[in-house]
Amino acid sequence: MCTVIVSFEPDSPTPVLLVGVRDEFLDRPWVRPGHHWPQWPELSGGQDLQAGGTWLAVNEAVPRVACVLNGIGEPAAIRRSRGELPLLAARGLATEGTGYDPYHLVVASPHEVWMSTWDGAELTRQELGPGLHFIVNSGLEGELDFPDRRGRDDMLRRIAHFRPRLASVPRPDPVKDDWGDWLPIVEGDGLEPLEPRAIVLRRELADGHFWGTSSVSLVALGRDTHRYDFIDKSR
Repeated sequence: MCTVIVSFEPDSPTPVLLVGVRDEFLDRPWVRPGHHWPQWPELSGGQDLQAGGTWLAVNEAVPRVACVLNGIGEPAAIRRSRGELPLLAARGLATEGTGYDPYHLVVASPHEVWMSTWDGAELTRQELGPGLHFIVNSGLEGELDFPDRRGRDDMLRRIAHFRPRLASVPRPDPVKDDWGDWLPIVEGDGLEPLEPRAIVLRRELADGHFWGTSSVSLVALGRDTHRYDFIDKSR
């Protein structure tokens, strides 16, 4: 149940604020953000050590940010790692659906924000206009049907809690200052990780493994600058 929050205000000195909450099996190996891809020195992001890709990549030269979430639909017969997608999109390259399990890919620059969705059969793209947007595994604002009814309800509860919370505090300008009142909210807002509406999660599975929030990434894009902060939530 990953979550991406995007605030897009084109006329602001810092048009894009993006928060990426990554949920994963907590024993899946990864390393903190860095320049892990020598062939693309302009890219920074955390690296998944199992497949070599990333869940979120920042192109420091543009600037541009791209992040991926699991989607809904038919899995691929021969599966490519979805961790390739942010690396492609952050470089401004086109992405496709064939060969990937379903996904949502969110891409933002100071001039535009858009989201592509692959359901295993069709790839669609939609522009995200000015305002505050929530993307979860069941799509933009949780609008898609989700096989797990309880999971879908939890995602809707999360949006219902965190949208008014973020809207109730001043929009920060992290490029000039810091994340202000947004930071304690996106770090969990004091909710227990077992709460249905929680954004920072932790669940013990039947096999003894743990699944939950491994990290929170915060990215701010100015006209020609950026800020990228990272919070490790895996421990």
